[in-house]
Amino acid sequence: MDDRAIVDSFVAHLRDNGYPGLYVETRPDRDNRMSSDIDALAGNLAIEHTSVDSIENQRRNGVWFSRIADALEQEFKNVLRFRLRLVFPYDGVAKGQDWDAIRRALASWVSSATGALTDGSHEVAVEGVPFNFHVTKDSKGRPGLFFLRVDPGDTTLAARISSQLTRKAAKLQPYRVAGKATVLLVDSGDIALMSQVKMLEAIREAFGGLPDGIDQLWYVDTSILPHLEFWDLTAALRRAV
Repeated sequence: MDDRAIVDSFVAHLRDNGYPGLYVETRPDRDNRMSSDIDALAGNLAIEHTSVDSIENQRRNGVWFSRIADALEQEFKNVLRFRLRLVFPYDGVAKGQDWDAIRRALASWVSSATGALTDGSHEVAVEGVPFNFHVTKDSKGRPGLFFLRVDPGDTTLAARISSQLTRKAAKLQPYRVAGKATVLLVDSGDIALMSQVKMLEAIREAFGGLPDGIDQLWYVDTSILPHLEFWDLTAALRRAV
Protein backbone atom coordinates (compact mmCIF):
# COMPACT_ATOMS: atom_id res chain seq x y z
CA MET A 1 0.00 0.00 0.00
CA ASP A 2 1.19 3.53 -0.70
CA ASP A 3 1.45 6.36 1.83
CA ARG A 4 -1.93 7.80 0.93
CA ALA A 5 -3.83 4.52 1.42
CA ILE A 6 -2.16 3.81 4.76
CA VAL A 7 -2.83 7.31 6.06
CA ASP A 8 -6.45 7.14 4.90
CA SER A 9 -6.92 3.81 6.70
CA PHE A 10 -5.34 5.26 9.83
CA VAL A 11 -7.64 8.28 9.83
CA ALA A 12 -10.63 5.97 9.35
CA HIS A 13 -9.40 3.91 12.33
CA LEU A 14 -9.21 7.05 14.47
CA ARG A 15 -12.63 8.18 13.27
CA ASP A 16 -14.07 4.90 14.57
CA ASN A 17 -12.11 5.09 17.83
CA GLY A 18 -12.50 8.40 19.56
CA TYR A 19 -12.21 10.96 16.75
CA PRO A 20 -15.76 11.22 15.31
CA GLY A 21 -15.97 13.04 12.00
CA LEU A 22 -12.22 13.02 11.41
CA TYR A 23 -11.11 13.11 7.79
CA VAL A 24 -8.04 14.07 5.74
CA GLU A 25 -8.42 17.77 4.99
CA THR A 26 -5.20 18.43 3.08
CA ARG A 27 -2.14 16.51 1.88
CA PRO A 28 0.77 18.95 2.24
CA ASP A 29 3.31 16.63 0.58
CA ARG A 30 1.22 16.70 -2.60
CA ASP A 31 0.23 20.36 -2.40
CA ASN A 32 3.64 21.81 -1.46
CA ARG A 33 5.72 22.03 -4.64
CA MET A 34 8.58 23.91 -2.98
CA SER A 35 9.85 21.33 -0.47
CA SER A 36 9.22 17.96 1.14
CA ASP A 37 6.26 18.05 3.51
CA ILE A 38 4.12 15.81 5.72
CA ASP A 39 1.52 13.35 4.45
CA ALA A 40 -1.73 14.73 5.88
CA LEU A 41 -3.60 17.17 8.07
CA ALA A 42 -6.74 15.80 9.71
CA GLY A 43 -8.48 17.95 12.30
CA ASN A 44 -5.83 18.97 14.82
CA LEU A 45 -3.50 16.15 13.76
CA ALA A 46 -0.41 16.55 11.61
CA ILE A 47 0.40 13.08 10.27
CA GLU A 48 3.61 11.70 8.76
CA HIS A 49 4.11 8.09 7.63
CA THR A 50 7.23 6.00 7.06
CA SER A 51 8.04 2.35 6.36
CA VAL A 52 10.84 0.55 8.19
CA ASP A 53 12.76 -2.47 6.91
CA SER A 54 13.30 -5.20 9.51
CA ILE A 55 16.66 -5.86 7.85
CA GLU A 56 18.83 -3.26 6.15
CA ASN A 57 17.84 -2.85 2.48
CA GLN A 58 15.21 -5.55 2.95
CA ARG A 59 12.76 -4.37 0.30
CA ARG A 60 15.45 -3.72 -2.30
CA ASN A 61 17.08 -7.11 -1.72
CA GLY A 62 13.66 -8.75 -1.70
CA VAL A 63 12.95 -7.43 -5.18
CA TRP A 64 16.25 -8.87 -6.43
CA PHE A 65 15.53 -12.23 -4.81
CA SER A 66 12.03 -12.31 -6.28
CA ARG A 67 13.38 -11.79 -9.80
CA ILE A 68 14.74 -15.34 -9.54
CA ALA A 69 12.47 -17.06 -7.03
CA ASP A 70 9.01 -16.01 -8.24
CA ALA A 71 9.54 -17.06 -11.85
CA LEU A 72 10.94 -20.47 -10.87
CA GLU A 73 8.19 -21.19 -8.34
CA GLN A 74 5.66 -20.56 -11.10
CA GLU A 75 7.63 -22.54 -13.68
CA PHE A 76 7.64 -25.67 -11.52
CA LYS A 77 4.15 -25.30 -10.10
CA ASN A 78 2.25 -28.56 -10.72
CA VAL A 79 5.42 -30.07 -12.21
CA LEU A 80 7.32 -31.57 -9.28
CA ARG A 81 5.98 -34.63 -7.47
CA PHE A 82 7.78 -33.74 -4.24
CA ARG A 83 8.34 -30.69 -2.05
CA LEU A 84 11.63 -28.92 -2.70
CA ARG A 85 12.81 -25.97 -0.60
CA LEU A 86 15.82 -23.92 -1.67
CA VAL A 87 17.26 -21.68 1.05
CA PHE A 88 19.62 -18.97 -0.23
CA PRO A 89 22.08 -16.94 1.83
CA TYR A 90 20.45 -13.58 2.50
CA ASP A 91 22.86 -11.64 0.30
CA GLY A 92 23.29 -14.40 -2.29
CA VAL A 93 21.36 -12.57 -5.01
CA ALA A 94 23.27 -9.34 -5.54
CA LYS A 95 23.61 -6.39 -7.89
CA GLY A 96 25.83 -7.04 -10.90
CA GLN A 97 24.93 -10.71 -11.28
CA ASP A 98 23.26 -12.10 -14.39
CA TRP A 99 19.94 -13.02 -12.78
CA ASP A 100 18.52 -14.53 -15.98
CA ALA A 101 21.54 -16.84 -16.24
CA ILE A 102 21.19 -17.85 -12.58
CA ARG A 103 17.51 -18.57 -13.12
CA ARG A 104 18.27 -20.75 -16.16
CA ALA A 105 20.99 -22.64 -14.28
CA LEU A 106 18.64 -23.33 -11.37
CA ALA A 107 15.83 -24.41 -13.68
CA SER A 108 18.14 -26.86 -15.41
CA TRP A 109 19.36 -28.26 -12.10
CA VAL A 110 15.84 -28.65 -10.65
CA SER A 111 14.72 -30.44 -13.83
CA SER A 112 17.69 -32.77 -14.13
CA ALA A 113 19.11 -33.40 -10.68
CA THR A 114 16.44 -33.21 -8.00
CA GLY A 115 14.49 -36.32 -9.03
CA ALA A 116 17.38 -38.51 -7.87
CA LEU A 117 18.05 -36.40 -4.77
CA THR A 118 17.34 -38.26 -1.53
CA ASP A 119 14.86 -36.90 0.99
CA GLY A 120 16.41 -34.71 3.64
CA SER A 121 18.81 -31.77 3.74
CA HIS A 122 21.68 -31.07 1.39
CA GLU A 123 24.24 -28.33 0.79
CA VAL A 124 24.40 -27.71 -2.94
CA ALA A 125 26.67 -25.99 -5.45
CA VAL A 126 25.28 -25.52 -8.96
CA GLU A 127 27.36 -24.45 -11.94
CA GLY A 128 26.26 -21.00 -13.04
CA VAL A 129 24.97 -20.01 -9.57
CA PRO A 130 27.51 -17.76 -7.77
CA PHE A 131 26.68 -19.02 -4.26
CA ASN A 132 26.03 -22.32 -2.50
CA PHE A 133 22.61 -22.93 -1.00
CA HIS A 134 20.70 -25.34 1.22
CA VAL A 135 18.12 -27.77 -0.19
CA THR A 136 15.45 -29.81 1.59
CA LYS A 137 13.51 -32.49 -0.26
CA ASP A 138 10.35 -34.11 1.12
CA SER A 139 8.62 -36.69 -1.06
CA LYS A 140 5.63 -36.78 1.31
CA GLY A 141 5.14 -33.02 1.53
CA ARG A 142 2.91 -30.85 -0.61
CA PRO A 143 4.58 -30.82 -4.03
CA GLY A 144 6.18 -27.67 -5.33
CA LEU A 145 9.30 -25.55 -5.45
CA PHE A 146 9.71 -22.99 -2.67
CA PHE A 147 12.43 -20.39 -2.09
CA LEU A 148 13.52 -18.90 1.23
CA ARG A 149 16.44 -16.85 2.54
CA VAL A 150 18.49 -17.18 5.71
CA ASP A 151 17.88 -14.51 8.37
CA PRO A 152 21.16 -12.52 8.34
CA GLY A 153 20.90 -11.55 12.01
CA ASP A 154 20.85 -7.82 11.24
CA THR A 155 21.60 -5.66 14.31
CA THR A 156 21.17 -2.21 12.74
CA LEU A 157 17.43 -1.73 13.33
CA ALA A 158 17.67 0.75 16.23
CA ALA A 159 20.34 2.84 14.48
CA ARG A 160 18.34 2.95 11.25
CA ILE A 161 15.17 3.86 13.14
CA SER A 162 17.01 6.66 14.94
CA SER A 163 18.11 8.25 11.67
CA GLN A 164 14.85 7.67 9.82
CA LEU A 165 12.44 8.82 12.53
CA THR A 166 14.56 11.87 13.35
CA ARG A 167 14.21 13.01 9.73
CA LYS A 168 10.47 12.39 9.79
CA ALA A 169 10.02 14.19 13.12
CA ALA A 170 11.77 17.26 11.72
CA LYS A 171 9.13 17.52 8.98
CA LEU A 172 6.41 17.65 11.65
CA GLN A 173 8.00 20.38 13.79
CA PRO A 174 6.55 23.44 11.97
CA TYR A 175 3.07 22.02 12.47
CA ARG A 176 3.70 21.44 16.18
CA VAL A 177 4.83 25.06 16.51
CA ALA A 178 1.57 26.03 14.79
CA GLY A 179 -0.41 24.14 17.46
CA LYS A 180 -1.05 20.80 15.75
CA ALA A 181 -0.62 17.45 17.51
CA THR A 182 2.13 15.56 15.70
CA VAL A 183 1.53 11.92 14.75
CA LEU A 184 4.17 9.59 13.34
CA LEU A 185 3.04 6.32 11.71
CA VAL A 186 5.70 3.62 11.38
CA ASP A 187 4.75 0.63 9.27
CA SER A 188 6.14 -2.78 8.38
CA GLY A 189 4.77 -5.53 6.17
CA ASP A 190 7.18 -8.17 7.47
CA ILE A 191 5.03 -10.81 9.17
CA ALA A 192 8.03 -13.01 10.02
CA LEU A 193 10.60 -10.61 11.47
CA MET A 194 8.62 -7.63 12.78
CA SER A 195 5.92 -7.02 15.39
CA GLN A 196 4.67 -4.14 17.51
CA VAL A 197 6.81 -5.44 20.38
CA LYS A 198 10.01 -5.50 18.33
CA MET A 199 9.26 -2.06 16.93
CA LEU A 200 8.60 -0.68 20.41
CA GLU A 201 11.89 -2.11 21.70
CA ALA A 202 13.85 -0.69 18.77
CA ILE A 203 12.37 2.79 19.23
CA ARG A 204 13.10 2.66 22.96
CA GLU A 205 16.69 1.68 22.18
CA ALA A 206 16.99 4.50 19.65
CA PHE A 207 15.35 7.33 21.58
CA GLY A 208 14.71 6.22 25.15
CA GLY A 209 11.07 7.18 24.63
CA LEU A 210 9.15 9.27 22.11
CA PRO A 211 11.28 11.06 19.49
CA ASP A 212 11.57 14.78 20.20
CA GLY A 213 8.55 16.74 19.02
CA ILE A 214 6.29 13.70 18.47
CA ASP A 215 2.98 13.62 20.38
CA GLN A 216 1.74 10.23 19.15
CA LEU A 217 3.59 7.30 17.62
CA TRP A 218 1.73 4.40 16.04
CA TYR A 219 2.90 1.10 14.58
CA VAL A 220 1.01 -0.12 11.50
CA ASP A 221 1.14 -3.81 10.57
CA THR A 222 0.62 -4.02 6.78
CA SER A 223 1.51 -7.71 6.42
CA ILE A 224 -2.05 -8.91 5.70
CA LEU A 225 -3.62 -6.61 3.15
CA PRO A 226 -6.06 -4.97 2.97
CA HIS A 227 -6.61 -5.47 6.71
CA LEU A 228 -4.23 -3.17 8.58
CA GLU A 229 -3.57 -3.38 12.30
CA PHE A 230 -2.85 -0.17 14.25
CA TRP A 231 -0.95 -0.18 17.54
CA ASP A 232 -0.66 2.99 19.61
CA LEU A 233 2.85 2.92 21.16
CA THR A 234 2.59 6.40 22.66
CA ALA A 235 1.84 5.50 26.27
CA ALA A 236 4.46 2.73 26.39
CA LEU A 237 7.12 5.10 25.02
CA ARG A 238 6.21 7.83 27.49
CA ARG A 239 6.62 5.36 30.36
CA ALA A 240 10.09 4.54 29.05
CA VAL A 241 11.37 8.07 29.73
